[in-house]
Amino acid sequence: MTTTVLFDLFGVLARLQSEQGKDRLVRAADMPAPEFWDAYWEYRPRYDSGKLTGQAYWQHVIGSRLDQSRTAALVQADIASWSAVDDSMVALVAELADAGRRIALLSNVPEELAAHYEAHHSWLGYFEVRAFSCRIGHIKPDPDAFLWCRDALGQDAGSILFVDDRRDNVQAAETIGMHGHLFTTPAGLRSRLAR
Repeated sequence: MTTTVLFDLFGVLARLQSEQGKDRLVRAADMPAPEFWDAYWEYRPRYDSGKLTGQAYWQHVIGSRLDQSRTAALVQADIASWSAVDDSMVALVAELADAGRRIALLSNVPEELAAHYEAHHSWLGYFEVRAFSCRIGHIKPDPDAFLWCRDALGQDAGSILFVDDRRDNVQAAETIGMHGHLFTTPAGLRSRLAR
């Protein structure tokens, strides 16, 4: 039986990047969108895992040295593009916590975005473990990210249900013995939790 629910953040509890947010980022970068997004995602794993600072990440993406004000504008545009949450999922998290269910979080996220969420979303306090990739040094779907969470929770992998909107991440969790749920809707997750 699963006793702990390990949640992904973006695509489950928080929304994926909005088109408006993406447009703002491209404008802040002042470069062609295809070139920008290729570089954005190429270097993102190193940024998410804490191997690149924000300044270094944006220098890689833009391809030139940046002053502090332009870096700050890019960071703020990036944060804004990832800032919308799903209130129905936040309510579900609160229900689980109020019912005494153990809950934890595993997210691929850079430090600036993690700090923003901590400062602006008090509901993160519901999570017994908050495994932000930038702080644990592992990103999904690396099995070490899931092993880190298992060890931090002090539980057998088989007692943990991992919820993510990406199939490769769910499959990675399952390879180390966790149960997995591919998130599509809050109703679907509620049905899975009721089993």
